[in-house]
Amino acid sequence: MNQLREEELQLRARLRELEEKLAQTRWSRKVLLYLLERMEGERDFLRRRLEQENERLQRLNARYARSLWQKNRRIVELESRLQDQDVRP
Repeated sequence: MNQLREEELQLRARLRELEEKLAQTRWSRKVLLYLLERMEGERDFLRRRLEQENERLQRLNARYARSLWQKNRRIVELESRLQDQDVRP
């Protein structure tokens, strides 16, 4: 009878131990999910910021390319005028 009582006490102690581990596992899972959500939010924020920066740089690049094109066109016009003046006596 004592042996059954002792075994029951051991099983109850083991059950409490496993219930505590389960509670810790649940808590750890909640923490991990929170961290994952936070990381995803930060990643999305960074992605949006990088996309905005990329768009800004593309606009600046297009503006710079138009400026170069206009300056090149002006140079060609001026060179053409110089050639026309050199040809005329």
